[in-house]
Amino acid sequence: MTTDALEDGVPLGLLDSHVEAFLGHLRTAGYAERTLRKKRSIVTAFAQWTRRERIALERLGDCEVAAFVKRSSGARVAHVQYERAALRPLLDYLRAQSVVGLTPAPIDASPAEELMKRYLDYLREDRGLAQNSLHVYGPLIRDFLASQAAEGGALCSGSFDALTIRRYLLARSADRSAEYSRLLATALRSYCHFLFLRGDTPVDLAVSVPTVRTWHQASLPALLSHEEVERVIGATNRATFRGRRDHAVLLLLARLGLRAGEIVSLELGDLRWRSGEIFVHGKGGMVEALPLLSEIGEALVLYLREARGASASRRVFLRMLAPRVGLAGPCAIDHIVRLAFVRAGLHPASGGAAHLFRHSLATRMIRQGASMAEISEVLRHRSQNSTAIYAKVSFEALRGVARPWPATGGAQ
Repeated sequence: MTTDALEDGVPLGLLDSHVEAFLGHLRTAGYAERTLRKKRSIVTAFAQWTRRERIALERLGDCEVAAFVKRSSGARVAHVQYERAALRPLLDYLRAQSVVGLTPAPIDASPAEELMKRYLDYLREDRGLAQNSLHVYGPLIRDFLASQAAEGGALCSGSFDALTIRRYLLARSADRSAEYSRLLATALRSYCHFLFLRGDTPVDLAVSVPTVRTWHQASLPALLSHEEVERVIGATNRATFRGRRDHAVLLLLARLGLRAGEIVSLELGDLRWRSGEIFVHGKGGMVEALPLLSEIGEALVLYLREARGASASRRVFLRMLAPRVGLAGPCAIDHIVRLAFVRAGLHPASGGAAHLFRHSLATRMIRQGASMAEISEVLRHRSQNSTAIYAKVSFEALRGVARPWPATGGAQ
């Protein structure tokens, strides 16, 4: 090994030469200098440890990180976790820089794991499902495959037949909600169709998956009144960086009815200032142009110029804390909305916080005389059935056609 310098009589290793570049990478990602000083001490200690243990650079990996953080039996759990969290990005950085030997050695995947990977690729590439949908389907099918795998990881010979799939669905649906059972049946049906397309099954077993009864249009959509929507938007403090970001997010939800995932995936190139349009990446890989309303445009300009800050990420909305990258997912938008509800003194009971604005927009439109087709176009529904639920929310119109209740002694 060639050396450029000595430290305490010990030759500096190849890892030492990457420390400053790694810290510069973190600085670009928005980490504060105080945080960088803490990470520097950990990374430097790790580099010294690898030299003392004579660990070659090409051998570095997760196992070496685990050995380093466990080197002291008396270390506090919180300190061990902090060291591990600091070193994991170091390995990711070195792998991204194509440093020789840092790519983990390939591990032979079990048949179940290989099938799972191909299924997720099928959902993503062939079916065009959003990442949020993969987070729903993936765990359900992974549990099914795990239940069908033998101790050695091999799938049972009868794993993919109608009787086995039906028995699994019935067993897992016991004492579970109707919504869980419906999602499980949908996931199994999708997976069976995937197996048929791959040629793993001679017939499409999707038709053998029982249908879970659901009551369409049985309830009214949860929503906010117009006054409550304006109250939530108005409670945001636009004098702060976070407030400017959250205000723009809330306007996109309330004025255009965007889904949480669509806001997360917005990129700078999707904002077409000259044409006054915003391109939205919706379900099924659809890209649609919506009007960039002046109110939304002003909020976005305020955020982009004075609050977003510099970042290599092309996402419009970034995390407030380092690393300054795009929001993690739709759950981040829900978190922004829940905090906005708290500021406005509202406590809606609905689970999907961000979706309340979408329901509220559709309800306001229908009460103002919009047709189902117009609402479907604004909300970008692919099926009219998704829009039909809003036909029940115009209580004033329903009162006008309701027949009077029979008086005492009248018709029974």
